[in-house]
Amino acid sequence: MDYYVHDSAIVDEGCKIGKGSKVWHFSHIMPNCVIGENCNIGQNVVVSPDVILGNNVKVQNNVSIYTGVICEDDVFLGPSMVFTNVINPRSAINRRGQYLKTVVKKGASIGANATIVCGHDIGEYAFIGAGTVVTKDVPAYALMVGNPARQTGWMSEYGHKLKFVDGIAECPESHDKYRLENNKVSKIA
Repeated sequence: MDYYVHDSAIVDEGCKIGKGSKVWHFSHIMPNCVIGENCNIGQNVVVSPDVILGNNVKVQNNVSIYTGVICEDDVFLGPSMVFTNVINPRSAINRRGQYLKTVVKKGASIGANATIVCGHDIGEYAFIGAGTVVTKDVPAYALMVGNPARQTGWMSEYGHKLKFVDGIAECPESHDKYRLENNKVSKIA
């Protein structure tokens, strides 16, 4: 194996785990999951069947990733955050055929204890604050906080809040430049 699985973790048949990835204490990777290279799956994480995680995805402790979720490369999932996969769950009614898809795009970060209601995608490099409840699609580079989530600004790829002047902002760390046009942010090449 060119990845690490702690002795207390369970990895079911049919999973594909990429080189350099680590699965830590008491985690359960269920059938047919795809976990990319250099991922870190923290303690007590549940990854339900058919979930796809890209390369370099960081999953902190106590996270639940349910069927229907796809996380692209470089996604960060904070401690105890959770995804849902059914809009109207009832214990006595089987809705396994009604799981909704949620895509977390490249570079997005989701803070501790956040909840992502299924069927709502998270845009590239979006930043979801701790405790936020996402109930609608999130634009690329958006900073979202609260319950329900509301946008309070824009974030750079380095995780800094952007301050736009005449539609242009510069990341204070990387010095990358961004353009805000028609309420959408794009990185200037």
